[in-house]
Amino acid sequence: MKKSDVKYSVLDLATVVQGDKPADTFVKSVALARHVEAAGYNRYWLAEHHNMISVASSATPVLIGHIAGNTSTIRVGSGGIMLPNHAPLIVAEQFGTLASLYPDRIDLGLGRAPGTDQLTALAIRGENFRIEQNFPDDIKRLQQFFSADNSNSQVRAIPGEGLDIPIWVLGSSPESAVVAAEMGLPYAFASHFAPTHFMTAIALYRERFKPSAVLNKPYVLACVNVVAAETDAEAVKLATSLQQLFLGIVTGRRKLLQPPVDDMDDIWEYYEKDAAERMLAYSFIGSREKISAELSDFLNDTGVDEVMATSHIFDQQAKLNSYSIFADVVNTLNSKN
Repeated sequence: MKKSDVKYSVLDLATVVQGDKPADTFVKSVALARHVEAAGYNRYWLAEHHNMISVASSATPVLIGHIAGNTSTIRVGSGGIMLPNHAPLIVAEQFGTLASLYPDRIDLGLGRAPGTDQLTALAIRGENFRIEQNFPDDIKRLQQFFSADNSNSQVRAIPGEGLDIPIWVLGSSPESAVVAAEMGLPYAFASHFAPTHFMTAIALYRERFKPSAVLNKPYVLACVNVVAAETDAEAVKLATSLQQLFLGIVTGRRKLLQPPVDDMDDIWEYYEKDAAERMLAYSFIGSREKISAELSDFLNDTGVDEVMATSHIFDQQAKLNSYSIFADVVNTLNSKN
């Protein structure tokens, strides 16, 4: 029996490159979404982050609507909405509105982290900052608001009620894997920046999975970094923008996405390099041939159902080309199954 084809998707942080403003970034995101839609990508997710100079996806539902309105077939969603920052009713109304505008195309990925630093989280949550969050209960509230059975409730999500909006659990730890498994929901792992617990978490998710009304068997999506080019050398240079981005994460000195450099050793100290490279463990950087070999091993080792590529590449045309190469690689691997 032929193994099911691995699906391939995109995570976009609406990354602002040096010399651009967020308005420029949004134009580029639309161009990317149209490009990957034509290349057969399955879904296009945007992530909620706050107070980060290089990330313009803070108003995530607004951008989801913008991307969905400028494409026609690709699924568009959140990777993710940071649920502690929002009342479940508001999320249900927002995504109910999106799903009403773009039927059968909207995904709701949910995370339980703040998506920012603690001071900014305080500014977002106000008096709710110190209230203990219950991630599974908040997901259940969302499911209730989306349920047609909620029509007799005193509090209803209009629009949202009765709509089939796929809910995903996002995470980077075994704890999130247990939540997804116990609730019978698809699980997306942030291996593009938090690789440490990836293998443990997806094994635990599969072991503990309980079939639900929305999913009868485990479904794992892994997000990875991808920088593909015509040659290994070209990809390595393009990837220095990604490495500089993670250097900023490690040091706390964040900048707009920087242009590539010839040698990262001129920029980072050895201990900074070690910390950044640990975070970037699941990165596919190279030519078509190199990425194909490494991705084949990754898929065989993990058995994931879907791989989501995020590509922090400074030059827009190089970025589009990288996504084209990655689509070709996955399609070729699928044809060999």
